[in-house]
Amino acid sequence: MNPYVELCFTGGDTPVCANSCIPTECADLSNQGCKRRYIPSVTSALIVGSFLGLVQAVFLIFSAKVVLGIMGVKHDSPMLEPAVRYLTIRSLGAPAVLLSLAMQGVFRGFKDTKTPLYATVVGDATNIILDPILMFVCHMGVTGAAVAHVISQYLITMILICRLVQQVDVIPPSLKSLKFGRFLGCGFLLLARVVAVTFCVTLASSLAARDGPTIMAAFQICCQLWLATSLLADGLAVAGQAVLASAFAKNDTKKVIAATSRVLQ
Repeated sequence: MNPYVELCFTGGDTPVCANSCIPTECADLSNQGCKRRYIPSVTSALIVGSFLGLVQAVFLIFSAKVVLGIMGVKHDSPMLEPAVRYLTIRSLGAPAVLLSLAMQGVFRGFKDTKTPLYATVVGDATNIILDPILMFVCHMGVTGAAVAHVISQYLITMILICRLVQQVDVIPPSLKSLKFGRFLGCGFLLLARVVAVTFCVTLASSLAARDGPTIMAAFQICCQLWLATSLLADGLAVAGQAVLASAFAKNDTKKVIAATSRVLQ
């Protein structure tokens, strides 16, 4: 899938659950000049994102054929060999993908949506440029597409890391300062939602793959169109999440109700 990682951050004594929330005491950190602070939730998010990315990469690399078999790709299918090659190479970018998504959540918590936007634009532009070069000029085919994607994802991650360390001290003073229990507990319901969405998309992909490459290609086109449509409201969702996170941390129920009503409208 095109992964969506939803992380929750906690700070002080107030847990704040949202797609991209930072406690209100740190929400305006980016507007306070170059003052760097240590925020446990940020470091926890980076560690969890990196760990899950590594686990995902190792799992997909060593079980690519098994996963594709479950998805409905038969051992004699013409799609098997290129699919295994593509999935294996794309798996190398999993740590970068999850880490970049975690950092995008951090920047959203800072109410800074420009930095993730610029980083994503640079990464996507790089991917678009490298795709035809590697696929057709270098005659790498589907392998070139996978390599281009991995390069673009690590480029996005490097840009976000460079910007983040200018605002936040990401190195914890001690392991005790990390609040993994509260962090993961707060995000359990969001994790369940992501798993449910992923399961539905994966099941649909599996059923399409069983009917051959033509049906699978048609399914991918429809899936991308659906995804593009669903993401049209993403900007509103990001703004609403940042406002609600800040309002919850301040116990400002009036603002929570007003923001929720406006988003639903």
